[in-house]
Amino acid sequence: MEANPSLLDTVGVGDLVLLDPLSEESLLQNLKERFRHQEIYTYIGNVVISVNPYQPLPIYSPQTVEDYRNSNFFAVKPHIYAIADDAYRSLRDRDKDQCILITGESGAGKTEASKQVMSYVAAVCGKGEEVNQVKEQLLQSNPVLEAFGNAKTIRNDNSSRFGKYMDVEFDFKGQPLGGVISNYLLEKSRVVRHVRGERNFHIFYQLLAGGSDQLLRGLTLERDCRRYGYLGREDPSLPGVDDAANFRAVQDAMTVIGFSPAEVQALLEVAAVVLKLGNVELGSQFQASGMESCSIQDTRAVREICELIGLPESVLEKALCSRTVAAKREKVVTGLSVAQGCYGRDALAKNIYSRLFDWLVNRINASIKVDTSERRKVMGVLDIYGFEIFQNNSFEQFVINYCNEKLQQIFILMTLKEEQEEYVREGIQWTPVDFFDNSIICSLIEDSKGGILAMLDEECLRPGVVTEETFLAKLNQACARHRHYESRATQNARYVTDASLAGPCFRIHHYAGKVTYNVTGFVEKNNDLLFRDLSQAMWKARHELLRSLFPEGDPQNASLRRPPTAGSQFKASIATLMKNLYSKNPNYIRCIKPNDNKKPGVFTDGLVQMQVRYLGLLENVRVRRAGYAYRQGYEPCLERYKMLCKQTWPKWKGGARDGVQALLTDLRIPPAELAYGRSKIFIRTPRTLFDLEDRRRLRMADLASLIQATYRGWRCRTHYQQMRKSQIVISAWFRGQAQKKRFQQMRRSVLLIQAWVRGWKSRRLLRELKHQNRCSQAAATISAYWKGYKTRKEYKKYFRSGASATLANFIYRRLLQKFFLRLRSNLPPLVVTDRSWPPAPYKFLANTNEELKKIFYPWKCKKYRDRLTPQRKALLQDKLCASQLFKDKKTLYAKSLQQSFQGEYLGLQKNPRYRALHTAAEGKLVLADTVRKVNRANGKAVPRLFLLTKNHIILADPKAAQPKTVVSLSDIRSVSVTRFSDGFFVLHLSETSTVGTKGDFLLVSDHLIELITRLHQTLLETTAKTLNLQVADEFSTHFGKGSVAIRIVETAEKNGAAPVCKKRGSHKMEVLVH
Repeated sequence: MEANPSLLDTVGVGDLVLLDPLSEESLLQNLKERFRHQEIYTYIGNVVISVNPYQPLPIYSPQTVEDYRNSNFFAVKPHIYAIADDAYRSLRDRDKDQCILITGESGAGKTEASKQVMSYVAAVCGKGEEVNQVKEQLLQSNPVLEAFGNAKTIRNDNSSRFGKYMDVEFDFKGQPLGGVISNYLLEKSRVVRHVRGERNFHIFYQLLAGGSDQLLRGLTLERDCRRYGYLGREDPSLPGVDDAANFRAVQDAMTVIGFSPAEVQALLEVAAVVLKLGNVELGSQFQASGMESCSIQDTRAVREICELIGLPESVLEKALCSRTVAAKREKVVTGLSVAQGCYGRDALAKNIYSRLFDWLVNRINASIKVDTSERRKVMGVLDIYGFEIFQNNSFEQFVINYCNEKLQQIFILMTLKEEQEEYVREGIQWTPVDFFDNSIICSLIEDSKGGILAMLDEECLRPGVVTEETFLAKLNQACARHRHYESRATQNARYVTDASLAGPCFRIHHYAGKVTYNVTGFVEKNNDLLFRDLSQAMWKARHELLRSLFPEGDPQNASLRRPPTAGSQFKASIATLMKNLYSKNPNYIRCIKPNDNKKPGVFTDGLVQMQVRYLGLLENVRVRRAGYAYRQGYEPCLERYKMLCKQTWPKWKGGARDGVQALLTDLRIPPAELAYGRSKIFIRTPRTLFDLEDRRRLRMADLASLIQATYRGWRCRTHYQQMRKSQIVISAWFRGQAQKKRFQQMRRSVLLIQAWVRGWKSRRLLRELKHQNRCSQAAATISAYWKGYKTRKEYKKYFRSGASATLANFIYRRLLQKFFLRLRSNLPPLVVTDRSWPPAPYKFLANTNEELKKIFYPWKCKKYRDRLTPQRKALLQDKLCASQLFKDKKTLYAKSLQQSFQGEYLGLQKNPRYRALHTAAEGKLVLADTVRKVNRANGKAVPRLFLLTKNHIILADPKAAQPKTVVSLSDIRSVSVTRFSDGFFVLHLSETSTVGTKGDFLLVSDHLIELITRLHQTLLETTAKTLNLQVADEFSTHFGKGSVAIRIVETAEKNGAAPVCKKRGSHKMEVLVH
């Protein structure tokens, strides 16, 4: 351990190796003092102790990362970044594979510590698009695994219920390439049950709280967690935890890692199946033989599960309620009791979730794996359960504590090996260290012949009735003389009475203390059996992911071979992990939980003392302090303490080792306290180091006073010299400025005088030139007038009287001739829509040009009309009439402009069915068309034939082709239409009409504009009266039984081409148009 300023200048002792005196009480007091000042990290050599603060601290900023980047491990304050940086630089620069072991009990902050290590490594390694993508994928794997592998426990709101080991692989430059994640012993029993006050795995609550309504409908899930039996049917909310936001973060993380939307959907569907299995209730019934069996009480949950996974309900019901047993080449189906059925249901849920978690880890590995074949460097991060001692310890605590025994074994061996190698490297004689070797406990558990795990496997495989009592009896027989094993039977054999050791229990003396294990459930949990019928049922599902989780369900691959037990699988995993850790340089982070209430600033001495014993911290310090506990390089040591000796101060001219020897000899430190290695000085006890620090502190105070006095003198001299230089500069500048100002004043005066003189001369010359110019112009004007007068007087006798008027008249006629000739060649085209006209070339012709324009346009229109055929003239007359009736009043008018008015749409002459109607028209037919008559009672429309003659309107049945109603034109009082683009209209009849008893007619026509126009023209021609046309959104109609108010409603939905009429009571009707 190298002493340094950062460790000596912090609160308490930054490195417990420097603690003096060393005891459990002083160690606890030092941790407590540092925790009180929010110093949560402490060293034991190169081991970091982390105390969970249960609150955010400002010690993980980007500036903190830069402070610890490429720094010496012992040159900065204790921090988790220091061990992360040391491990990364050892991997990058020394080409040594590293591993970081993070241990501690639940709630101690192991998961957060692993996150900080990964975030620091991601911050200091290389940058680039591909590198950033790899770093992001490695970091985003944490929230996904936390969602599926973490849960709220009594001790911790985010407790990891599985062990995780991640190998991050780097290239030769230290840039991350990818990684591999291994998981150990997921606590799958939590899927089906958890104690009150705890929660199931996070993903279930996150899915129900954060899943969209569409997603939950697809999974047939409800948001209320209390509806699901596996979630405990209690309030799942956690203070300060937003499950919905966490679910969105998990979805984003899956996208970053590379999960496709189909994979995410399949993953959530399998999680939903696990939830729904908890709602499958089994009831008791009796078969015809009198044997008890079970049946599904409510098939809803089974039906929803089968719909999700694509499995017939009968297959799943049969697998849950019965079991197929193979005996002598025959298969016998036996019914299960309710207890056996519930066991099978829970076993299925646990197996699905456990295998889903394994698939999730493998899928993440597939995304972050390294594709290159070049040599890689590896940094492993192990986040695994700490030593556990509960009131009731079962199989899970047994294997967890076995894992911690193995980790303690590798920790002690690697620490001693490192110490011994440094002593040999420095040429110091190695002092043997007495320590507790826990290999005897590891052998007790893992020995392949007489170990506890081996006997548990043997008991599980033994034919006949297997119980925990027979297993415990076998343990008592095989381990009776082992000094680290005891039970009620072994105590009785030694005549020892211990009331704390119950009958179905055994106790192991672990390195961290004695733990009593209850064997109840050992056999069942080690067997971890799943009925073959359930595996085959899952394999029959059409859900690809779920089917891939149960390959043993394939009948073609069916095997009667018993699957390996949970204990043997875990033992093999631990052996692989230990082999992996032995091949790397270890770095340790020991996490401690300060209190059970998860409150910041609370330090419970008893709880921390128990964890200190679990983690073996005191023994770790003693191992580090064996022999020479403190060491430091010669150069840093000389640099720190050289001011204590006149020979080495201020500068030593010889070698660093000689300087340190001269320094320590001058200080009269006993030689027994010192040892000189090849590159370091070794100090035996902390007292000697603290004495050096006290002397250095006093000497530093003296040097500080000397430096202050020297600095004050230098500052005064410098100030005087600066003032003198400033005075000289100011004087020189002032004199220069005065001369510059005088010169500039003189220059301005000279320039002003010169400018005034030049101006006076220029003005005088300008006056003379202007006078000469005026004289020349006056002489020329007088001469011109005189010459003109003489010329007019001479030639006046040659001109006739009125010659000027004759000339003017000639010019005027010439201009008119040119105007008309140009107009003839530039006349506008003979198109009636073209109103252009060329402008007048002269202003005096403006009125004439305007009159010609007025004459030309009517003449052009007349020429156009003369060329029209009689049919075309009649059509235009109809269009003109339609324009007068509907323009700017009804939207449908604009659409009818391009449609020609045909008048006869039924083909009365060609169709023999309509011969009677043609005869009824009497040769006076104006328009024949199909309309829809609206029923007054219910608003439904029926087709009718509409015939307009010179005198009547005939409505006929299209099937019978016979007139049903004949209305005289004189009986038409008015017509009402809407302002929209529909064909709805109302014929208002007078009360004296021959059909007045029926009332007004509600009709719909596809040629409304033409129909109303023809009606208007015929009425005007026959009765000399104009049609009373009403365009409105509301109007009243009169029927035989009373009046009905019609209200037009515009809607955006196009319900076909025709308007829709809806009756609203007995006196109201709505017409929906668009």
